[in-house]
Amino acid sequence: VGRNMAALYEGYTLCGLVPTQNPPESGIQGIELDRDDDRVLVTDSTRSVTVYKVSDQKPLGSWTVKQGQFISCPAVYNSQTKEYVAVTNDNVIRVWKTEDVNIDQAFKATVSAEIYRVHSVPDCEPVVLFRRGGVRYLDSLLTAPQQPIEEVLLEDEVIRWSTTVRTEQQLLVLFSSEQRGKHFLYVQRFSPNTLVKHQLEAGPHLSAPLSYAATFREEHIHLLYWFPNGSVYESVLPARHPAPAAAEEVQALPRSLLLQLPIGEGELRSASALPLDEAHVAVVGVSHPSAGTGKDYLCLWNTHFQTLQASRELAGKIYGQVWCYYGKLFVTHGKTLSVIPFECQKSSLAAALGKLKQTRTNESKGPALVPSWNTLPHGDKPGKSRGVTTRRTKLSSKHQITTIEQLTCTIQQGPVEEVEQKVEMFLIGAEQAEQQLAVGRLVCELVARCRAEPSFYPRVSLLQLADTRYLCHSVCPGLLTLALEKKDFRLCQVCLQLFPDIPEAITCACLKVILGIPDAELECVALEPDSLHLMKALTQGPVPSNDDGGEHNGFCPAPLEEDGGGSTAPDAKVTPAPLDTSDRGTKPCKDLPAIYMDCPVGLHKGALLNEVLQTAYSDSLLLPYLKDLTVTQVILFLQYLQFLYLKYSQDVLPQIQALRMPAVTQIMEWVCLLLDAHFTVLVLAPEAKHLLSGLHKFVKSQVKLFSELGKIEGSLQVLKNSKQSHQTGQYSIEVVELF
Repeated sequence: VGRNMAALYEGYTLCGLVPTQNPPESGIQGIELDRDDDRVLVTDSTRSVTVYKVSDQKPLGSWTVKQGQFISCPAVYNSQTKEYVAVTNDNVIRVWKTEDVNIDQAFKATVSAEIYRVHSVPDCEPVVLFRRGGVRYLDSLLTAPQQPIEEVLLEDEVIRWSTTVRTEQQLLVLFSSEQRGKHFLYVQRFSPNTLVKHQLEAGPHLSAPLSYAATFREEHIHLLYWFPNGSVYESVLPARHPAPAAAEEVQALPRSLLLQLPIGEGELRSASALPLDEAHVAVVGVSHPSAGTGKDYLCLWNTHFQTLQASRELAGKIYGQVWCYYGKLFVTHGKTLSVIPFECQKSSLAAALGKLKQTRTNESKGPALVPSWNTLPHGDKPGKSRGVTTRRTKLSSKHQITTIEQLTCTIQQGPVEEVEQKVEMFLIGAEQAEQQLAVGRLVCELVARCRAEPSFYPRVSLLQLADTRYLCHSVCPGLLTLALEKKDFRLCQVCLQLFPDIPEAITCACLKVILGIPDAELECVALEPDSLHLMKALTQGPVPSNDDGGEHNGFCPAPLEEDGGGSTAPDAKVTPAPLDTSDRGTKPCKDLPAIYMDCPVGLHKGALLNEVLQTAYSDSLLLPYLKDLTVTQVILFLQYLQFLYLKYSQDVLPQIQALRMPAVTQIMEWVCLLLDAHFTVLVLAPEAKHLLSGLHKFVKSQVKLFSELGKIEGSLQVLKNSKQSHQTGQYSIEVVELF
């Protein structure tokens, strides 16, 4: 019978943390899913709520309460009203929208009792759980904020954990409590409104559970709770309504041992277990069975077979926090919030045991490298059986491991020609799964030898391994830096295209090298043809103007002389004069000298700059590194960005066929970042005067354009809403009065 197996893939950093020392905490209260599967809502332990886009690790919005106030529980997203909800100072509910800048000016309501948690429910309004056990829907609570809230818990009873479970027919609120060493589970049902109290079984040497988790499957609620001795228990209770008599008394909640984790000596302090499916549990804060003490891991365990499926060592202190959304695990450790994708596959018991053996073998011979999260395995190829391990498959696996080890020895000792030949043979003959496991290790070995021996540089092998798409910067952090040192710009281009997790410092290092190298030196580099095709299309020269002096998309800059700029300087091609757009439409495009549309950089340099523009980054992390650019480099880059934007404003852009090209928003974001980082220096630099003046006039003209469009918005709306006459023949005239 098949069972699920799990695999971890290469992770990346979503944001930094500001941990607290006393008590030691991560600084994050919770992570909630936002409006789609690529946005999460992160609430810190003090006063801030931030929305992050997971795919590019970029903050999309942040809100902070005033000094002296604090956020009591994680903020949530209300999918019904498209609003955010948070609780401040235990009893003040705040509701705001994405466009609201100041959270203090948003809607707020003070309730009559302290709130423990607000839970978001997909396609349903949030549920509010009070500290004394009362439960209300958010909408009904905001209708009468001062309504009395019942006290469910006893005087010395406190809530330790809560969640919501949505079944096929109803919504349930679950929360655990503790009273004098005893632990209880409450199940609140709606329609009809019933509350059932269960008591968890007590053990002779069991203290309070470290973590709880609940899932719904097969018409039952499965509760997982983990004790400091490494025992993970499961309790199953029906999701249907209990009998009326049973609902009034405390019911015993039987349990079964689901998983016994090896923890070594002592007990766990900061750890958590989270179910991924019916057969797998993600565990954080426990050492790997074969690793030494003092190391913390994120592990995926198979509860059916009691086997370890995958593991990842986590640097820094573990806080026992893990969340799971849409195939991604969010883990806090050290000063980092990491996102680690995972995937479950079908496998047999023999394969599960073999997976554990292979994991230990890899860890004993070197660092365990997992495939990049860019390329996840897509299942087995047709015709291959995974249920039976034969002697032939064992011999084949042994031969593959030996081949990889032999290739590693060749990389460490062989000449460049032999290394390139062996790597090419390996990539041709190896299967996809084997390549995913080996490519990262091979690149690390190649980079290490290149560092030790400057004369050794197998460029062909590095390009071939990068083109497999199984790499990212976290797997081989020295590859892109090595390519910059060797001025291997083709490899740089491949890394910029394929690596989604390039640090901002490396991005700026690439930008600085690209801007500083002469165009003539780049002309001999064989870059990707598609990127050069885009640059050729952009630099074919100025677009011919219409004979009647028409404009391109309503944009036609006037000559520089119209604004007192004087005649064109002889070196204008090196430093293009800015474009004056304040008199849009007053001059025909044929009056614009062709020199104004010249590209300030060569084709190859422009292609590389386009790759930098499309890399993912965080504004706050990128700004400090941008200040390392020289004034000459900043001016050149701004001129190129201005050139791109002007080309994008023309009708010729949709005719360009390119697989990768920077978006208009990316261009404008980089312009803003450069101005923020170097504005004072640019204002004082004489050579930047014309450029800043041109940018200012361009923005001014855009504001004027949008102002004029706003004036006719009402008229356009009337045209849109006007009902067309149905009694029209082949020719008709309709008069529309606009007010």
